[in-house]
Amino acid sequence: MKPTDLITAAHGGVALLDRTRRTFLKGAGALVTVPLLSPFSRAFAANAADPFTLGVASGDPAFDGFVLWTRLAPSPLSPDGLGGMAGMPTQVPVQWEIARDDAMRDVVRRGVSYAPAQFAYSVHVEVSGLEPHRPYWYRFTALGAQSPVGRAVTAPLADAPVDRLRFSFASCSHWEAGYFSAYRHMALENPDLVIFLGDYIYDYSHDTKKKDAAPIVRPHDGPDARDLTGYRNRYALYRTDPDLQMLHAAAPSLMTWDDHEVENDYANAWSQHANVSATDFLKRRAAAYQAYYEHMPLRAMSIPRGPDMRVYDRIAYGSLVDFHILDGRQYRTPQPCAQPNYRGGHVAPDSCTERTEARRTMLGFEQEAWLHDGFRRSRAQWNVMAQDLLFVPLLQKDRQTGVVGHWTDGWDGYPATRDRLLQAITQTRPNNPVIIGGDIHSFWTNDVHAGARPDSPVIATEFVGTSITADPPPYEPFAELLPANPHVKFFESRHRGYVSVDVTPQQMQTRFQVISDRADIRATVSTLKQFVVETGVPGAKVA
Repeated sequence: MKPTDLITAAHGGVALLDRTRRTFLKGAGALVTVPLLSPFSRAFAANAADPFTLGVASGDPAFDGFVLWTRLAPSPLSPDGLGGMAGMPTQVPVQWEIARDDAMRDVVRRGVSYAPAQFAYSVHVEVSGLEPHRPYWYRFTALGAQSPVGRAVTAPLADAPVDRLRFSFASCSHWEAGYFSAYRHMALENPDLVIFLGDYIYDYSHDTKKKDAAPIVRPHDGPDARDLTGYRNRYALYRTDPDLQMLHAAAPSLMTWDDHEVENDYANAWSQHANVSATDFLKRRAAAYQAYYEHMPLRAMSIPRGPDMRVYDRIAYGSLVDFHILDGRQYRTPQPCAQPNYRGGHVAPDSCTERTEARRTMLGFEQEAWLHDGFRRSRAQWNVMAQDLLFVPLLQKDRQTGVVGHWTDGWDGYPATRDRLLQAITQTRPNNPVIIGGDIHSFWTNDVHAGARPDSPVIATEFVGTSITADPPPYEPFAELLPANPHVKFFESRHRGYVSVDVTPQQMQTRFQVISDRADIRATVSTLKQFVVETGVPGAKVA
């Protein structure tokens, strides 16, 4: 049985997406697609399964358009990583349509793009010429079949007044650890925008033979992803999830990554394992980045060039919000004070002087300058920095030694970068800076101070979301650290879920949304805690 069969069966035989719109066009009813099909493709269409098994998505909204995505994959987990498209031409035509209505009757734009074999028959359509600040609906037609209908939304004009914006953010969705019910509930909230903050997939698979192996709710497609085929199939598996498909079809998204899109705790060209050379690791990174591009609604600027791929970007939502999307993995210097045979994160004591060196950077100096310039130029009412990690400093104890120290794989491993960023906020004074993050599988609400002293001014606010499914950190050890970290206003690691944010010119209201059980495909949702940030007053208050 295919993973998609298991999912459908678990939902009582009814997929959450509107499968009635996925109509196969044959005979006279398929005349619209006939010009798009070569004789080879027509023969394929007559016998093939649905090529739209991975759904549709939109992303990177601009005032006049957005990016549309799909990937042709009639057999999404085929061993060669090509999704059942082996033997097809080197590029396959895909028709796209955009309408003002969800019934697709008022079509305003249509065209043909080509899905290349080079990128696993994925399509990235950059659409422009649309009206600002309104919803559109779209679909694809290829190989005799029609995709589900997706909803995309254009952004407002750059300086246009905006009354409200609802966005959600999520991170750390581990397939093996549970179902993606949180994504379904995110979609049902009708957000204008969804932000994925990393660990969209997990590269590794649990070893069930280990004595203390984590319980597996649903198995991965195979062992750890290490090459292009492995990463392609890992993304394809995750993309078969109906709740994730529902979310992508409901709203446009912004994307950044953390480590598990490649390997745990990697840093730039360095694997977490000291015996892996930079040359060998960059080959793995190139494969991982290519698969990431193939499965995300990204613009041409993100087409990978070997092991290099730009994902940091700035998106304006009228005069209300400037989103600064950061990349905290690709350009960083290695974690400080590496342990023997291991370069990844660990709690380093204050005696690790390498940690505080000014030459070290988490974002890369070019991205740092780009971010600081964005602060200087911004005139938006709110400035949201979307990145992958917990930002504020956190004094913590090494679990083995009890020595108080600093986690080296996060911002605490790169305090000079954080200090430069805080200095830039202090000097440029962007309106209402808010930092959002993930990775740590727990909820956090934090005051961001201008300096290390707890009595220094609060200049920004931080919200961190828990994981969609990934295992949590232990609650008690972290709770015990809170008295030594008074800038932490809220912490909770015992729930899985996401964060929903409503923004107006006057305030930002943030809800920590939790699901009832990650192992329950029909999990319910509730609000754990709500916070409000008033414009001009950094720091969150309980709503």
